[in-house]
Amino acid sequence: MFLENNIHPNKRKGSIEVICGSMFSGKTEELIRRMKRAQYAKQKVEIFKPEIDTRYDAVKVVSHEGNSIHSTPVPASSHILLLANDVEVVGIDEAQFFDAGLADVCTQLANSGVRVIVAGLDMDYLGKPFGPIPALLAIAEHVTKVHAICMRCGNIANHSHRITNDSELVVLGETNNYEPLCRDCFTETLRITN
Repeated sequence: MFLENNIHPNKRKGSIEVICGSMFSGKTEELIRRMKRAQYAKQKVEIFKPEIDTRYDAVKVVSHEGNSIHSTPVPASSHILLLANDVEVVGIDEAQFFDAGLADVCTQLANSGVRVIVAGLDMDYLGKPFGPIPALLAIAEHVTKVHAICMRCGNIANHSHRITNDSELVVLGETNNYEPLCRDCFTETLRITN
């Protein structure tokens, strides 16, 4: 039976949700919360993370608070399509470390009826849009921007300031490498260092 607008009433409706923000803002914690709710609802879920992210665990997605959920590490976004068979919900953590093809992968999954939940940094340590996140923000039905607390003044933080001298774009780290800063403190720090 088809409705007037030709949408089948029993077809699963896919979507893309993006959880973004700075480091220490709770992105992974929120991803884990949503994935565990889907599991509790007996939905078939699969969580992916980039192979390079082994900070807390080689396989699990682990939040800074210590909560975790089993995941499948993959070397590239195309592997997600190969491994996400017969699932209802796909979670993707640390999306900023994936290649530019991630937005197309998420679109294909959503178009096939999968709920896709993506978490990642929206800006790099220089305050520039990071990896595939801007493209994902543009195509997502739902965007949640979470914030940390500025380590210098206590205001809302939306920047991940690197406190080491490493100039590589991707440097995996924790509080020994990064601190969350608000716009004013981040801008002041850049002004002093440049």
